[in-house]
Amino acid sequence: MQLHLTTWCEVEAYLERSQGIILPIGSTEQHGPTGLIGTDAICAEEIAYGVGEATQALVAPTINVGMALHHTAFPGTISLKPSTMILVIRDYITCLARAGFNKFFFINGHGGNIATLKAAFAETYAHLAELNIPNAQVQCQVGNWFMCGSVYNLAKQLYGNQEGGHATPSEVALTQYIYPESIKNVLLSPEVAKGHKIYSAVDFRHRYPDGRMGSNPALAKPEHGKQFYDLAVKELSNSYLEFLNQS
Repeated sequence: MQLHLTTWCEVEAYLERSQGIILPIGSTEQHGPTGLIGTDAICAEEIAYGVGEATQALVAPTINVGMALHHTAFPGTISLKPSTMILVIRDYITCLARAGFNKFFFINGHGGNIATLKAAFAETYAHLAELNIPNAQVQCQVGNWFMCGSVYNLAKQLYGNQEGGHATPSEVALTQYIYPESIKNVLLSPEVAKGHKIYSAVDFRHRYPDGRMGSNPALAKPEHGKQFYDLAVKELSNSYLEFLNQS
């Protein structure tokens, strides 16, 4: 059940049985020579739809742009500043809390969002307390699909240390499964940078010139993507239901 494909009447009826909602969030950023710029949003959205179907939960429109300032030296990347993203998250939750939602489960596809999401949750709790919105006992949780135990174990089994930390074969495989018509085939250099700390965008591109961080996305296959999808949907569905039922 997708929020943007419902009417307000249907949402009102949904709220009579559940106050939970799933919010996919990703990023629009470079993913190396073969990874789609929309990878993080694509993965989060598709998994969120799967979790929504499995749990009969309402799924909000995907937040496609996240905190990716360190990737902005690569063409095509779009990023919010952390302070902007915090306000976006706060306003999303505030609007939905006014309607009666109180359990917000973010399915995240981008590691760079994690710290800002946690800060946004704290800001939102304080903001809602100041507004004194009735029925606003809001709780927020984030589920990072790429950090699911079953997903991590499969990636390690399939790719070993070539999974890397960005433009990974696991996330590329998932996009290949979702969009097989958009698979990119580019000859990758066997030399790939890894282990450098993240500072400015210019420094990031200098240290990671092709955008990869210790990864070999040439190992990705669409059939791997289907496996990652199934594992993530199962694990995050359980996490959502547990979150929904906790007091």
